[in-house]
Amino acid sequence: MATAGKIYTGPDIALWRRLVLRHAWHFTGVLIALWVLLMMSGVAGWRKPTGLVTGVFGLFAAMVVLAVWATRERERLVREAPLPQFLKRKLRDTYPHLSAKDTELVERGLRQFFLACVRSRGKFVAMPSRVVDSMWHEFILHTRAYREWCDLVLGRFMDHVPAEVLGRRASSNDGLRRAWYWACRDEAIKPRSPSRLPLLFALDAKLAIANGFHYLPDCKPQRDDGAGGSGGAHCGESFSDGSYSGDADGFGGSEGNSSGDGGSSDGGGCGSGCGGGGD
Repeated sequence: MATAGKIYTGPDIALWRRLVLRHAWHFTGVLIALWVLLMMSGVAGWRKPTGLVTGVFGLFAAMVVLAVWATRERERLVREAPLPQFLKRKLRDTYPHLSAKDTELVERGLRQFFLACVRSRGKFVAMPSRVVDSMWHEFILHTRAYREWCDLVLGRFMDHVPAEVLGRRASSNDGLRRAWYWACRDEAIKPRSPSRLPLLFALDAKLAIANGFHYLPDCKPQRDDGAGGSGGAHCGESFSDGSYSGDADGFGGSEGNSSGDGGSSDGGGCGSGCGGGGD
């Protein structure tokens, strides 16, 4: 938790961690350049084969270790690093009916969104919740701290894109599919056959947000009971059933990049265009 009265300046982490996270891409670039140089030296006969093989595998191992460490560290920071306390106060100014406990849930939803951005490895992630979008927007207004958070935790600056639902644009639909897929994986929910909603997609209905986006994990029961529809709610199965344009089979490419990620059940829990919910 941030200390009361203290100006928030971003995650408080050790200097060496800060340097590695901030410059991870540069370090990786240097390692790749050295790897290419070693390969060229082998082709040109400048180095003996034994030394060349050792050097190539050593640099490759270093690149893998750096990439894995940076990703895991960013995921840890998404879950654990304090966010500005004023975000909750500002959210209650916008939605006076929310309790302090409600704002804690919204913060967890925002972390889940950020986690989806980290795990999407630079691809666009769309924001599916109006109330989480409101907290995110307030964070962006605190420019210096938000930029620091993006650099260290997300790996790049994320511009704000308003909350949206599945529609005609394939790119936006795939962004929502990535948010759905990683939010489900974060809570050990099956993205193709969800038994419940992940927090990020449940919050608008749970907190009775005006003009919010309401989701059901599966709309088939509502259709089968003769009601004729889902009562204006959006459907979890729509992210994978091909009813909207884009990559429904792979959840916007997420399913092919999911090995070793997800599986948490704590409900906590990118490209420059990450955008922005029951029980």
